[in-house]
Amino acid sequence: MEQTLRDRYEVVIGLEVHAQLLTQTKAYSSDINAYGSAPNTNVSAITLGHPGTLPVMNRRTIDFAIRLGLACGCNIAPTQHFARKNYFYPDLPKGYQITQDTTPICTGGQILIRTDNGSQKSIGLTRIHMEEDAGKSIHDVDVYDTLVDLNRAGTPLLEIVSEPDLRSSTEAYNYLTEVRKLLRYLDICDGNMEEGSMRCDANVSVRLVGAKDFGTKVEVKNMNSIRNVQRAIEFEIIRQIEALESGETLTQETRAFDAIKGCTISMRTKEAANDYRYFPEPDLPPITVSVAQIQEIANQMPALPHVLFERYTKTYGLSDYDAYNITDQKGLALYYEALISETKNYKAAANWLMGEIKSYLNENGIDISEFPIAPGRITALIALIDEGKISNSIAAQRLFPALFDSSETPLEIAERLNLIQSSDSSVIEAFISTVIEQNQDEVARYRNGEKQLIGFFMGQLMKVSGGKADPKAANGLLKQKLDS
Repeated sequence: MEQTLRDRYEVVIGLEVHAQLLTQTKAYSSDINAYGSAPNTNVSAITLGHPGTLPVMNRRTIDFAIRLGLACGCNIAPTQHFARKNYFYPDLPKGYQITQDTTPICTGGQILIRTDNGSQKSIGLTRIHMEEDAGKSIHDVDVYDTLVDLNRAGTPLLEIVSEPDLRSSTEAYNYLTEVRKLLRYLDICDGNMEEGSMRCDANVSVRLVGAKDFGTKVEVKNMNSIRNVQRAIEFEIIRQIEALESGETLTQETRAFDAIKGCTISMRTKEAANDYRYFPEPDLPPITVSVAQIQEIANQMPALPHVLFERYTKTYGLSDYDAYNITDQKGLALYYEALISETKNYKAAANWLMGEIKSYLNENGIDISEFPIAPGRITALIALIDEGKISNSIAAQRLFPALFDSSETPLEIAERLNLIQSSDSSVIEAFISTVIEQNQDEVARYRNGEKQLIGFFMGQLMKVSGGKADPKAANGLLKQKLDS
């Protein structure tokens, strides 16, 4: 599509995120909430909706919803009711879903994202409400039949509904990234979209730039990766613009995304709220949330990524790039917090975390939680560099690898490997004399005006000294000898 045509239209996007909660049991029963169990083993008469069974609210689900609401700056409703949302699917054994309709636990609030140009933007939230998941229909195991696994039925969910504030597929990508990051920081959802523990529906419409009314909304359902959400939105933008330009009338409908073909496919016309026949859930009493309960949860809240980002950039002087990458994963942020509790060299701590440590994690395919070196040993390494006892290159090339094979302190390892730098001028002068003697041609060029060769001589000096010459002391002495 030509950019000039694309630029005539504005895209309007709202996202609905379903996050499975990390509770030990399901939303309304004591059935185990676990991924990967044998099919249809984490079920009971309550999950299956047998006559005479009664649901019981999982208190942990309420706490998790409040935790997310506080993190997003939402209003927490003091009293809420549950409702039955009626629809038939083979993997919904009761024939209805217990959810919240008119009284969601959280309303308002926002998620802060980065826009296409890198600036910050607030995406409003309409609501966050509690509900239960359905089971899972499996279409690709049996050639002739669809199989149903009801282990997921009754799993507690939070549905996070955004305002239609997103204006590009990149903003949608960044929004989902921030939502997943927040869920992980709060320890309420693992955010693994490939396992279905976080899923997204995208509501997409287009309108001419400057138009006041929204265009016809199309919902793309149940995408299993953030990248696929972005791809589906891009496809819909082009499809809808081309349809409007050709004189077609868009239909409000639900579509699925084919990740292999990169296109959306019509599933059904979009249901209206009255199609679900919402009515009050008679078997669950109203939920009351007290101010004391909210305050207790607020007191236990961890530092959130946007708060850490501000602290790292404004207080510790890190670049936006470093701060963003450190706060991208909660584990990295926690490790960095442990580092800076023992050193005030914030930049060096960030460099080691995002450099040698991150490289080690990537090379070995492990998470920071599995990193075998305690933060205190890394800060001791940083202290040796700051004190001028070892160079940064020697620390990275020799001392850091040695930490994995020894329980000694970095100083003890440096002494054992004879890595401690010398600032003794007589020792350094002996190294300089060797370098000058071995590189007479370069000395002549330097003295004829090629002063940039000082870098070459410093490299040779560090090579001859085995990295033990103090660079600061050596640089001055080297220039003095070469200029004499």
